[in-house]
Amino acid sequence: MCLGIPGQIVEITDAARMMALADISGVRREVNVACVADEAPGALGALVGKWVLIHVGFAMSLIDEAEAAKTLDALRDLGEAQETLRQIADGDAALAVQR
Repeated sequence: MCLGIPGQIVEITDAARMMALADISGVRREVNVACVADEAPGALGALVGKWVLIHVGFAMSLIDEAEAAKTLDALRDLGEAQETLRQIADGDAALAVQR
């Protein structure tokens, strides 16, 4: 299974290499936009401000802002669920030691 993380393209950093800077929940990373370059009309600059799904450093597809928000919310919820499960497991392990 592949997981795409939503990010917003904020700047084209190297047009020749099709590289752009994406903001992913406040963290900025350089990503390759070759896979979505044809989806944006005009030059690469048309991608600035667009939302994309990013996987292993590549913008794989364009998405709208509402879809990006829903996906980010789901990922946050998943992270909170994982943290709760970890705390339960840690508690069970501590109880097992005490027995």
